[in-house]
Amino acid sequence: MSLSLLPLPLCPSLFVSSKTRSILPVRTRPSSLRLRNSPCCSSASPTSSLDSSSDEVSRATLLWRAVKLPIYSVALVPLTVGAAAAYFKTGLFFAKRYFILLVSSVLVITWLNLSNDVYDFDTGADKNKKESVVNIVGSRSVTQIGAIICLCLGFSGLIWAFLQASDVRFFLLVTCAIFCGYCYQCPPFRLSYQGLGEPLCFAAFGPFATTAFYFASGTGSLPLNATVLAASVLVGLTTTLILFCSHFHQIEEDIAVQKMSPLVRIGTEAGSRVVSIVVISLYVLLAVFGISKVLPATSLLLCALTAPIGKMVSDFVQENHKDKVKIFMAKYYCVRLHALFGVALASGLFLAK
Repeated sequence: MSLSLLPLPLCPSLFVSSKTRSILPVRTRPSSLRLRNSPCCSSASPTSSLDSSSDEVSRATLLWRAVKLPIYSVALVPLTVGAAAAYFKTGLFFAKRYFILLVSSVLVITWLNLSNDVYDFDTGADKNKKESVVNIVGSRSVTQIGAIICLCLGFSGLIWAFLQASDVRFFLLVTCAIFCGYCYQCPPFRLSYQGLGEPLCFAAFGPFATTAFYFASGTGSLPLNATVLAASVLVGLTTTLILFCSHFHQIEEDIAVQKMSPLVRIGTEAGSRVVSIVVISLYVLLAVFGISKVLPATSLLLCALTAPIGKMVSDFVQENHKDKVKIFMAKYYCVRLHALFGVALASGLFLAK
């Protein structure tokens, strides 16, 4: 695990002069026409007949997709929920530690995204993916070096937090989370090609990361309790839903490189039913945790308010799973659910103290 303004129609190729009232032909350059068929402009025409403006819009869209800014909620939510669970237990919140952990988490997720583009480039999975960072930068080695730098910087921040918290459980769990990310995409494992990406994602961002940040947000040794474990399960579900829905629009590409994602194995129709089951399970578990008082009533109430977003995700996937163009947005709707659900869960924990 994120989440436009429509361009104006293309001006006609004829321009009427107000002074002479004569019709003057205007030549349209071929590059302008080609943009009409580009993925980022498929639903509308360019903003003007000027090539430079159209190229800028196209490149900006590709860069936005490459950066994957909404996906960085997967760094924010486990940390915020973990810190909220620690506050619910101790009444303490360490702002400096929280923000350093946030920056470190974003850097680790950046490593995850960049290295994923590098290894998908190696296998050919991103051959036609214009928003791949490797394709945009034009260099595999530069992208890989950038990924390694991000990982080193992010890990140094995590070590600083470990020294502040003095809890070895944090270091062990966050290392396990990062190792899950490595096994997901990096050789010799590349378990995402065996269809094991979703279990790894659930473990990494749910029980491992959320619980790790819980331990990092206290002093000494915080006791492991049912509240943080329940919260980590819910965070893991919403994060995994993002990854699952990101496969819908690239099944053909995955098949071509023998990447056996869950949707390659079961198809989009069965996959759409899985999405509905996961969304329903999310709110059933929320109700169970709330009724059993594992989670406070404030978390139950605030998270329940996100149910319309969950229904929107389920309905959208059910209606558009066969449309390769429309279903591209499914993962971003999942990012929206993930972010709002996570904020509601954390807010409920803070308010309950």
